[in-house]
Amino acid sequence: MPEPIRVVRAPHGALAYAIALPPERLPPVPPRELLRAWDAAREAATARLWGPPRMLVFHRAPAAAGDAPPEGDETTEIAIADPDARCWAEAIDRLVGLDSLGGLALCLRLLALVEVMTRAAWLADLFDLAPGGRGIALHPSLLGAAARLPLDATARFDEAVLARLLSRPLPPRLGVPAA
Repeated sequence: MPEPIRVVRAPHGALAYAIALPPERLPPVPPRELLRAWDAAREAATARLWGPPRMLVFHRAPAAAGDAPPEGDETTEIAIADPDARCWAEAIDRLVGLDSLGGLALCLRLLALVEVMTRAAWLADLFDLAPGGRGIALHPSLLGAAARLPLDATARFDEAVLARLLSRPLPPRLGVPAA
């Protein structure tokens, strides 16, 4: 079996990753590792460790036995070019390495968590600003869901699936005493 991830540096400094499976097949990660990655990314941003642009090229699984093979090589390409996303990817690369499926899964789950937190207003009760400007406190249910929920084909979380997973009654809002 070929290596699951091959990494090459392009002449202009970007890193290109060829990944032998699609984003949906990346493994879950332990919630404590996701929290550790969050903290490492926040520290990297404070230190202004922007990191190089990265291009992730995910290869789709071949057709099932007996099916006609797909036309050409089916891939999903994801660019990590935004300075903040580059910084967070650099932090995870330094922490555990993006050349492993576990490290790549950790990075993409972290980026997907940040992305869904910015667009899903209903998640506002599941995270809060930490006291003293030390970042964000994440509700354990949100952290657990982000650690285990599969990514979609674009390496994001399906908001509807996340909503169903988190629809059970939750403890009170972070930082707010129970009535």
